[in-house]
Formats: sequence, C-alpha cells, structure tokens
Amino acid sequence: MTILAWIILGLIAGWIASRVMGAGGYGLIGDIIVGILGAVVGGWLLARLLGMDVTGLNLESIFVSVVGAIIVIVVFRALAGGRRRLI
Repeated sequence: MTILAWIILGLIAGWIASRVMGAGGYGLIGDIIVGILGAVVGGWLLARLLGMDVTGLNLESIFVSVVGAIIVIVVFRALAGGRRRLI
C-alpha cells in the first residue's frame, strides 16, 4: 500500500474506532495515528492467530484496522489511568 492509502485507512479506522469506543474523536491527526497503529496491531494479530494476511484498501482491511484501533484505545486508556484524552 502507498502512504496515501495508509493515511486514508488510518483516518477511516481511527474515526470508526473512536466512535465505537464512545470518544468524541481524536481530531484528524489523532484519528490517523490511532487507525494506522490499529492497522499494524490488527494485521499482526490476524497473521499470528489465523495465519492470514490483509493487503490493499478494502473492507477486510478496514475491519481489521478498526478492531486493532479499538485494542489500541483500550490499552492507551488502561495505561493513562482514567484520563479520557489519547493524544
């Protein structure tokens, strides 16, 4: 994937994950960062647990990225000790 595809995927996944987690969003850059981190975490988990790989900008990669971004948000909230802001 190109850098532009990563940014678009990150923005979509970060925005969806922040809405699912009840946050008001983290802003444009924050959503992109959360989404890209989520794509990395989700892709890593998918490869380790199911032996599958996700490539390209499609619904499957968006779903995996959203799940990964939700995991990232949960971990950051746990580490932040109750603070609501991620970035």
